[in-house]
Formats: sequence, C-alpha cells, structure tokens
Amino acid sequence: MNGSVTIVEELQNRFGAANVSEQATCDEFPTVWVPQNRAHEVLRYLKTEVNRPYGMLYDLSAIDERLRANRPDQPESDFTLVYHLLSFQRNEDLRVKVGLKGEFPSFPTITNIWPSANWYEREVWDMFGITFDDHPHLRRILLPPTWKGHALRKEHPARATEMGPFQLPEDKQEREQEALRFRPEDWGLKPTTGDTDFMFLNLGPQHPGAHGAIRFMLELDGEEIVNVVPEIGFHHRGAEKMAERQTWHTYIPYTDRIDYLGGVMNNLPYVLAVEKLAGIEVPDRVKVIRVMMVEFFRLASHLVWYGTFAQDVGALSPVFYTFNDRERVFDIVQAITGGRMHPSWFRIGGVAHDLPKGWDTLVKDFVRYLPRRLKEYDKMVLRNRIFKARTQGIGTLTVEEAIDWGMTGPGLRSCGLEWDFRKKRPYSGYDQFDFDIPTGQHGDCYDRALVRVEEMRQSLRIIEQCLQQMPPGPYKADHPLAVPPRKERTMHDIETLITHFLGVSWGPVIPAGEAFVGIEATKGNNGYYLVSDGSIHSYRTRIRTPSFAHVQMVPLLSCGLMVPDLLAILGAVDFVLADVDR
Repeated sequence: MNGSVTIVEELQNRFGAANVSEQATCDEFPTVWVPQNRAHEVLRYLKTEVNRPYGMLYDLSAIDERLRANRPDQPESDFTLVYHLLSFQRNEDLRVKVGLKGEFPSFPTITNIWPSANWYEREVWDMFGITFDDHPHLRRILLPPTWKGHALRKEHPARATEMGPFQLPEDKQEREQEALRFRPEDWGLKPTTGDTDFMFLNLGPQHPGAHGAIRFMLELDGEEIVNVVPEIGFHHRGAEKMAERQTWHTYIPYTDRIDYLGGVMNNLPYVLAVEKLAGIEVPDRVKVIRVMMVEFFRLASHLVWYGTFAQDVGALSPVFYTFNDRERVFDIVQAITGGRMHPSWFRIGGVAHDLPKGWDTLVKDFVRYLPRRLKEYDKMVLRNRIFKARTQGIGTLTVEEAIDWGMTGPGLRSCGLEWDFRKKRPYSGYDQFDFDIPTGQHGDCYDRALVRVEEMRQSLRIIEQCLQQMPPGPYKADHPLAVPPRKERTMHDIETLITHFLGVSWGPVIPAGEAFVGIEATKGNNGYYLVSDGSIHSYRTRIRTPSFAHVQMVPLLSCGLMVPDLLAILGAVDFVLADVDR
C-alpha cells in the first residue's frame, strides 16, 4: 500500500466504507467502528494479512453505554467492545470498536487470533456479562467465583454503603471455601494419562516466592512442570469502578496504588490522558519535574526487584543493600513531595507545588552515590555463577512470542527488540533527553535482569540531565480546568476564588470525549483510557497494566522446566499483584 494511505482507508478499501466508520477522538488515535458480523474478519485481517500487521493485542475492554448522553456520530449500542491493537512496524495504534445490543450480548472469541485475548475476554465477561462464544475457559478472573452480578455494569453499585453490611454466616463461609478448591478437571487437566500419574502442587496464595497473594496450581510429572494454572484476583479492589464515583482530581491518589512500587509513575499516564481531554498544555518546568520524579520511582521499583530477585534464587544479602538504597530514593521523594511510596503528587495541569530549596543538592549527591553501588551489585549478583546457572536459558522467549502475548517493557527488550515508548513515542518532553535503550539477546531470565540493571543507569543519566537543565517557570498550567489554581491568585478576584472553590470541592467538568495515554512504566507499558461524558466524573476508566499480560504468560515460560525454575521466572517477570488485579 502507498505510504500516504491510512489504515482507516485501507480497511475501507478492503471491507467497504459502509462496514468501517471512523470516530474522532481527543488522542487522535485511528478509531473505527465495525459491525458485529464483520468484526472477527477485520481483526484477523489486521493481525495476519495487512501489510505491517498489528501484531499485539495491546488491550481489550468494554464500555456500558446505556447511561451515556454524549455520543455524537457513534453507532447505537448498549455495550461496546474496544480492541486496542499495536503495530510495532508502523509505530501505530488502532482502536477497533464493536457495538453490541441486548442486556447480555455475545461475540465470538478472538483467542484463535491472539492467545493473549484469553484473560482479557474473561475479564470483560466477569465485569460486564458479555459472553465470548467458543472461549476455551470462560469463568471469573478478578471477582470470586461466587460473586453475583457484573461489577462494571452501570446498575452495579460503586460503594459498599449501597450494598448493605457484609455478613459471613457459617454456611456462606463453607460455600466460599469450597469454591476455592482446585479441581484439575475444571481446567481441562487430567490426573492420569496412560502410564503417567501427575501430581498437583498448590503454590500460594501466600508463598514468599510469589511476591504477593497469587496462586499457581502446578501439574507435575515428577519435578517437571507439565502445566501451570495462575489464579489472580486476590488483590482486586475495583480501581476502575471507583473512578466512576470519584471526581477527576480526587481519583489521582487511587492511581498510586495500581503499581504500588511505582508511586507517581502511576499518576503520569492518568493526568496526561485527562489533560488531553481538557486540552491542557503544561509548562516545560512541569514536564522536566515529572520526568525526574518518575525516573526516581523507576529506580525505587527496580531496586526492590533487584534485591528480591536475587533472594528468589538464593542470595540473601543483596536485598538488604538494595532496600537501603531505595530508602535513599524515598528520602529525596519525601523532601520534594512530602510523601514516600504514594505521594500522589502530580496534578491535572502540573504538580502539587514547586521544587523546594535544596532539592538540587540532594539529587546531585544521589547521582554520584548510586553508580558505585550498582557496580558492587554487578559483582554480587550478575557475575555470580550460581545466579547465572539459575537464570541463563530459563524462561526464554522470542520477539514474536512476546508480541503475541502482549509483553512490553524490559521483558520485550530482553528478547532483542529495541522498543521503549520514551524513545518511540516521546511524552512529557522525553525527546529532549539523551539516554540509551538496553536490549538483550536470548529473552531469558538473565537477560531480563541485565536490561533492568542497565535501565537503572540510564535513569540516572536522565535525572542528572533534569538536574542540570531544570527550566524556570510555573509548576502548573494557567488553565481553568487545572485544579487547584495557584494560591497567589485565589484571593485576587471573586471569579478566581469561585473557580478555586468549585475546582477543589466539586471538581473540574471535563469536556466529553475519549483519550488514551500509555507510558513506559516500571513493569512495562501502563496506560489509561478515559471516557468523559462531560461531567465531574469519569464515565469509563480503563487501566491497561503490564503485569496482567505478563502473568498470563507464566505457563508459556514455565512448562517443561522444574519447580525451582518457576520461582526464578516469577522473579524475572517482575510483576506487582495490585498491577495485575487493579
């Protein structure tokens, strides 16, 4: 196809303009509506036939449209399936929407196109009650198996006070415990095949090697892993549902708790998406401050991973050293923001306040201190022959497999693909910074470690450039929807005072529209897809987290290996359970 022909035009030429209609969005992503009877064909074409295909199913979600008032130029539907596709060859996203009608609609599964659709479709059924025909195992994934209703439907309450007091009589407790019993037959597993008797091992949900409340049911032939069934949802707390009840501004602290090791890294894609909806352009000083703080949290998160990963494979000392260095990061974060793990410091249109006096001295001392510590950790961990034996050649992935299953971040780069969203799609002024993209060659646990360690050095380079090139100017945009307005103006006139009062107590009214922003977060690509109905609340907030996709890949990485190898794989994947479950 000619380079000037857009993907929307390609689809219209192939399937007819009547079957592919374009929707304008605030993020300017190509967005098309496809009728239900042609959607599966269109999706298969985009994955397997189109020139420079859309190899990754980046996300799959749904919208309950029944109460939405502002939907100009969109087909009527009760529910909408939203397929977010990513083409690395084009460096382009594509949003495919399929409108569904009826109280409990259905649609064919796409697990025969993208294997990663398995969990995404289970989540959509769990939360919206949309059935996917011929899905291999359609059952709840985030909510308990005994849950009544589908939580992201508009009729489902968003507050505990709307549901009555919680009660757990003895008979209910017995039913809940029985529902947690693992039955291999329910998952298509057979205890006996021919002359082989398999053993089933329950790992978790409180195993120290699982890094949180998650459960892995292992089918074993001796010590060899035949199959792995991950069970998630123990951390689920309705983060997307809570966005429908909070104002745009008061939802910011909830984002901190998604990847709870990422701090303000979680704030960034959310506020960037709101700013796109509101048409807010932030000052240069805000961009650099944000970059500096998210890179500090990348360091904090990677230090936790470094020490705990070494501990997973038997090295007990490094975790004490890396956690000590993480505390040094938090000392700087606290001095600047007033908080440590969850400062909730970013704001719509800026940050909470300007950098305090003396911030530069703290940062300068740290960027001089950490490099020599990383050299010590290289000797202690990366060059350790036992660590190498436990990680090299374990949990290998090809680039094609990683893309097919939705892997992003260091895991994808460890396979050899030089892809970093900070470079490929610069946001918040990342195009003004000089840094490298580390990659691996083998896509194994060891290469995933090498990539993350080198990323820490690149984060230090970025922070040092922020220190040297911090621009002057305001720390918040001069925009009526940036909340709250700067304090020096709140008593200037009655209009400004009213704006401040409404912005803080009621919240800004964000114009109707849709926008998505994804960033290179600590674990991979983290994105927020926001739908505004012209209200003080979000109509729909979709959080695309990297850990959800990565944990789904654990069976692919583990089958055929030994039980100790599974613990190395879990550590190398570097997931956070709140990031998985939301």
